[in-house]
Amino acid sequence: MRVAVVDLGTNSTRLLVADVRDGSVFELERRTRVTRLGEGVEATGRLSDAAVGRVHAALAAYRRRIRRHAPERILALATSAVRDAANGERFLRDLHELLGVDARVLSGEEEARLTFLGATAGRDDHDSEVMVIDIGGGSTECVVGRPGEGPRFHSSTPLGSVRHTERNLELDALSLDVRRIIEAEVPAELRREVTTGIAVAGTPTSLAAIELELDPYDAERVHGHALALGSCRRMLERLASLPLDERGRVTGLHPDRAPTIVAGAAVLVCAMEAFARSARSRSARPICCTEPRWTLWYSALSHFLHSGAFGGPAGALSFVRWVGRAAR
Repeated sequence: MRVAVVDLGTNSTRLLVADVRDGSVFELERRTRVTRLGEGVEATGRLSDAAVGRVHAALAAYRRRIRRHAPERILALATSAVRDAANGERFLRDLHELLGVDARVLSGEEEARLTFLGATAGRDDHDSEVMVIDIGGGSTECVVGRPGEGPRFHSSTPLGSVRHTERNLELDALSLDVRRIIEAEVPAELRREVTTGIAVAGTPTSLAAIELELDPYDAERVHGHALALGSCRRMLERLASLPLDERGRVTGLHPDRAPTIVAGAAVLVCAMEAFARSARSRSARPICCTEPRWTLWYSALSHFLHSGAFGGPAGALSFVRWVGRAAR
């Protein structure tokens, strides 16, 4: 069976296409565009015409690719920006006309659970308490649990690279706001138990690409790369000191991410600091980067399992095993 998944994030719009066949899964195509759907939602409460236009342009290109691959199943997923916007329902109706599918709007709880499953797939440290932080454009999910199990704690916080960029805060004020929210949302006792950190989405993968000086971007080198707190602090200070046009020319950073990378990096640094201060060892361990496509495949899996796809349990199990192998 061939499946296609479209992820309508607050900052990026992604497409993934794969075949599930004879107990194996083969990824056919993966695309990402920075579309900033959530631009302006913080101030107006609505999706702007410009932002919707950028997403529609991306979807028009994706539609041609989807048609070429001719998948049997198509799934569209939407998160924070569409949840929060007053005209989110109108956007979903337009999406149906463009792609012919009804988008599934993930709740904060679903987003956190699927993020954790995707980020911890294939790990064998089942006795470790793992913190997964997913820094989106409009919200940040902090999830704690053990690999192989569902999360035992999650919090969907109003922190986001787009949302906080639009607040136009100085770096010190931005960091203070982020730190206050994280320490209020995630209990100190829970932070003390965390032994491993995993960061998901465009902010940590961009920082990894900057640190590795990747040009062009190499997902395989980024996936699993360990970011140290000190290194993240230095990159944050450097990026914040640069004018936007110079920031867009930093090796490893996609120019489209230049406007929001400072806010996203501040969220990551403050989260790492909060967990380091609460850790029993009082030392900041590196945080591991995970390519966001794995969490998206788990979202697809959850939906398709409920719809009876994959030809039964055996096909679904092969999909689970593939995600686990690929996410290592």
